[in-house]
Amino acid sequence: MSRLLFSARRLMPQQDFLLAGSCISTQSTRGKASTPMNTVVMFVPQQEAWVVERMGRFHRILDPGLNILVPVADKIKYVQSLKEIAIDVPKQSAITSDNVTLSIDGVLYLRIIDPYRASYGVEDPEFAITQLAQTTMRSELGKMSLDKVFRERESLNVSIVDSINKASEAWGIACLRYEIRDIRLPTRVHEAMQMQVEAERRKRAAILESEGVREAEINIAEGKRKSRILASEAERQEHINKASGEAAAMIAVADARARSLQAIAKSLAHTDGKNAASLTLAEQYIEAFKKLAKSNNTMILPSNPGDVTGFVAQAMAVYNHVSKQGNDALPSNIESCGDTKKAEYNSLNEEKAAVKINIE
Repeated sequence: MSRLLFSARRLMPQQDFLLAGSCISTQSTRGKASTPMNTVVMFVPQQEAWVVERMGRFHRILDPGLNILVPVADKIKYVQSLKEIAIDVPKQSAITSDNVTLSIDGVLYLRIIDPYRASYGVEDPEFAITQLAQTTMRSELGKMSLDKVFRERESLNVSIVDSINKASEAWGIACLRYEIRDIRLPTRVHEAMQMQVEAERRKRAAILESEGVREAEINIAEGKRKSRILASEAERQEHINKASGEAAAMIAVADARARSLQAIAKSLAHTDGKNAASLTLAEQYIEAFKKLAKSNNTMILPSNPGDVTGFVAQAMAVYNHVSKQGNDALPSNIESCGDTKKAEYNSLNEEKAAVKINIE
């Protein structure tokens, strides 16, 4: 008997019976499942829900697999697909908060979670959800400015989904996500946005160029500063080295002077040393006289420049006079002279030690 029923089902064309009794083709415009005839033994595919009415009243929802119906009394009224469905939202116009008219469309992804409500809660679920998506999208766009629409596109999609779910809960349909597919602007607005983008690009280029010039000037100033610092440090080191050299020279001169004074002091202790000192004083006197003559504008000449003997005699007279004065004053001043030379020598040694300490 069951084999006969299965064969009869395969041979009979699938039909959809309306309440008025008319028969239409089972093909759907958007892939809707057709309502099969009651063949007593029914096999429900996976991810489908068949709504069964008994004598015109809701009876039950068939689960996937094998199901047994009562002939004539039971009728499969609705077939609901539990898969995720993608619906195109037609293009529509919307006005933003800054009075810009947009032409926008999208794609709506939904799923039937309650076949009973989807069958008896709304006449045409697809049309209802499409109209709800359009009105919600217009309402959400009216709260945003044009710039915010492009910048917060994701948040706009989330807001539309939340609004649709609140309204479609009574229909047993859950909106999973909504994606804005295309946004078209008026020609003048599009041109204005292009000009704004170009101006922004030029502004960024000018800013980058000015920053480059600033960085270059900073680098040049930094280089000059470092060069001046290095030059000043080199000059400072040069002055230090020069001062060290001068100090060393002063120490050497002082040391030589101390040694010469010490040698002079020792020489003065001998008789010949006194004569030598007298001769030296006479020579220095004559030399000083020469320099005095050169420094004046008036030339001083002796009365007889060719008399060399006279010059020698005069020098000897000066020498003898100085020697005599030295011999008279030497016994009384030799000790004081020696003490003076020693004190001067000690003072020079102290200055030498102080200079060395300053250099270190």
